[in-house]
Parts: sequence; C-alpha cells; structure tokens
Amino acid sequence: MAGPAGCRPAGFLIAAPASGSGKTTATLALLRYLRDTGRRVSSIKVGPDYIDPAFHAAASGRACFNLDAWAMRPETLEATLALAGRDAELIVGEGVMGLFDGAAATDARGFAAGSTASLAALLGWPVVLVVDCRGMGASLAALLRGFAEHRAEVVLGGVILNAVASERHEALLRTACREAGLPVLAVLRRDGRLARPSRHLGLVQAGEDPALEGFLDHAARALGGTLDSDVLQALSRPARGIAAEAADVAPERQRPPARPLTPLGQHIAVARDLAFSFAYPLVLEGWRAAGAEISFFSPLAGEGPAPQADAAYLPGGYPELHGAALAASGGFAAGMQALVARGGTVYGECGGYMALGRFLEDKDGTCHSMLGLLPLESSFREPRRRLGYRRAELLAEGPLGPAGTEYRAHEFHYASAQGCAGAQGADGEALFRLTNAAGEEAGLAGRRVGRVMGSFLHLIDRESEPAAAFSG
Repeated sequence: MAGPAGCRPAGFLIAAPASGSGKTTATLALLRYLRDTGRRVSSIKVGPDYIDPAFHAAASGRACFNLDAWAMRPETLEATLALAGRDAELIVGEGVMGLFDGAAATDARGFAAGSTASLAALLGWPVVLVVDCRGMGASLAALLRGFAEHRAEVVLGGVILNAVASERHEALLRTACREAGLPVLAVLRRDGRLARPSRHLGLVQAGEDPALEGFLDHAARALGGTLDSDVLQALSRPARGIAAEAADVAPERQRPPARPLTPLGQHIAVARDLAFSFAYPLVLEGWRAAGAEISFFSPLAGEGPAPQADAAYLPGGYPELHGAALAASGGFAAGMQALVARGGTVYGECGGYMALGRFLEDKDGTCHSMLGLLPLESSFREPRRRLGYRRAELLAEGPLGPAGTEYRAHEFHYASAQGCAGAQGADGEALFRLTNAAGEEAGLAGRRVGRVMGSFLHLIDRESEPAAAFSG
C-alpha cells in the first residue's frame, strides 16, 4: 500500500449516494481495523465538519484534517495533504452528503461546489461507495452503474455494502455488484450496536461518548471479517498535484505550511472543552507555523486564558448545552476581562461568538449570562437552521487583516441573535460583509468592539496569502 520514498500521499475517498447511508460508520470501522492491523493510516474529512474528524482521530490515533475544494486555496489543499500524509502509508477520506451533492453553485468543472465528487476529480482519487442496502436487491446494479457513469472524472473503485440483512441478501447484492463491474470492499450487516447518538449539529461529540472505544472495536471486527485486502490494495493511488509547483517529491518539501488565518497574537490562548471544541487543526497548525505560541484553557473548568497570552480564540461548539456552567465560571470571566483590559485580542466563532455576548437563552427559555464583551443576545428558543458557504469581506482593519481582506467560510447554527450586525455606533460595528457560494449578497455579519470580535462564521481559508499582522 505504501509507495516508494518521495511519492505523494496515497489514498481514496469513501462516499455514498445520500446522507445517512453509513459512510461515517464505514470509515471509522476501516480506520480502526487498519490501525489495529499495523497499518500507518491517517484520514481527511471532505468539507466543513468538526464532529466527524474527532471520531476519525479516535479511530486512527492521528489528527484528521479537513479538505474543502471550494473553501481552500490550492496551496492550502497541498499543505493539508502533506500534513495528513506525514508518516502515513494511506489516507482514507470521508466524503460529505451524497457523492455529487454540495452547494447550489458549481465549480469550474461543473461539479457542485464543495462536493466529494469535486475533490475526487481534483485529487484523482478513486471513490468507494457506501450503499445502505435496506430494501434493495438486484436494483443495486442500476444504482451503481448510474454513479459510475455519471461523470468520467470520478472513478468508482469499489463498494461497501451496508445494512445487509442475511447471507442470502449479501449473495444477491454481490451478484448485482459483479453485474455493475464493481468489486465489494467490505460488508456491514444490520447491527444496532453500530448506531451512535445524535443531536442538532450531528453526532454527539466523541469526547462525550464513554462507549466510543467499544463501538470502534466492534465496528472494526464487523468490517474486518469481510474486508477484501486485494480490493483495498488496488484502491489507493497518489494524489494528483493541485498547486502549480506541485511535483512528485516528498510532501513536506513541496510547499511551506498553510497559513489560513493571520495569527491573532504572539501567544494565542484557545478555549478547548466540550463547550468549545470546533477548531480546525489546520488553523492552529498555521498559527504555529507563523511563529505563534498556542496554549489551551477550559472555560467549563473555570479557567481563563494564560496570563502571558496576548490573544484568545473561542471556537464553536455547544455553549447552549453548558449555559449554567459557563455563567458560573468566574475564572473564565475574570481571565477574559483581564485579557481585554491589557489590550489583548479576542475572537469568537459561532458558539464562541455567543459566549462573548450578553446572554444566551437555551431551548427551555432559560437565560444565562455570558461574558458581555459584545452587544449580542442569542437564543435557541425557536431554533432555525442556517447553513451554507460564505465569502466574508472584512469591513475594517483589525487583527484578522486589512479592510477588504476576504475569507472563505461556512455557517451552520440554529441560534437566532439580536445585535449581531448593523451600522457603526456605540454598540460596535459589523465585522464582515457576506456573499454566498453563488455570489449573491448575504448581508452583514458579526460584531466588533475594539479588539473584541466574532461572528457565526467558521473561517476556513483566505482568498490570498496573509498580509502583515495588525499591530494597532
């Protein structure tokens, strides 16, 4: 499976005809099985997702990085692949939604923006299709032919049969795969032990699941008993060069590390616990590569930023599930206020943004006091999903860059908010001007008061190389 020294990272993508087909379960089972059998396997997750990568990391023992063909510059994609491929003989990628599903906009090759198919064509990696086979038999052949022939640039390399009822059912499905000309990589039988608990943003977080290790071991045994090693060996291939200078050399020598966001400071304290867990590893790696020191603190444990920190980052997560604990966290509030008093920078995304506000109302209508650093009141009493890619233009010079700096971002939340965007005034000013993936105006977003700022956006990458850090 491993190529000769100096080859680009080899891998393949796991996708499905639709969401809910079992691709996460299949990916986790394969990662854990390969790890347990001594393979040096790492993983990537297609698109903007924080929850699945944490499960990947638990299954493989390695950090999982996101790859996003819409939101990332070619240089960022290259650098991310290099990070994922460090000391690994294989990268297993999990797709997003259905194979050809993405944003309403299309990319330069006519794929849905951000789709798994778009990334598969870009990388030249084959796709393993996970099919939920409940209620399906011979018709599987027609479904597989349709996906295999839909776009020539996307190569199906195999199938994982999921939710198979019996040996007889499996035999029928294997016959359909042979008819469609596709090999079966593995089979997963119907098994209630393979189900995982979910909530409004996806699976319950890996760090909250005490039964996770047992689930991963069981899933690995269930898949490993049917895995066809010859099919697996034939699947992986080196990633095609993406950036202009890409060559068939050692990945760590191809390009300097990606720096998606300009560092917020020289020492950035990052909130990390069950309330604030949605931070992209690539962003933190980029800050380190730019020379910033990173430390972590837990607001739920009553901790604030390190006294020597000159910046704090509050990533997204689930503050709405921990409102009372955050409101009672005196150490968190005191530490954040001290950082602001000494002129430090504070940046919050989504859940972190809500924590910077005046209060947060949970789904039961209980209001919890937050930090009060931004003029923002957020509520989950009447949840409404807001989801999609965004282009975000910075409205004024600040720690995120000069005015006019453009970012690629993603928005996914159920909270409503008051005071989250508007004209300049005593209550601060808006942070970004937005357009969606189709280029349509999407209004203003976020708030900024001095060096405290935030929005519901998760910033992924910038449109161009970072400018000099803000020092005002």
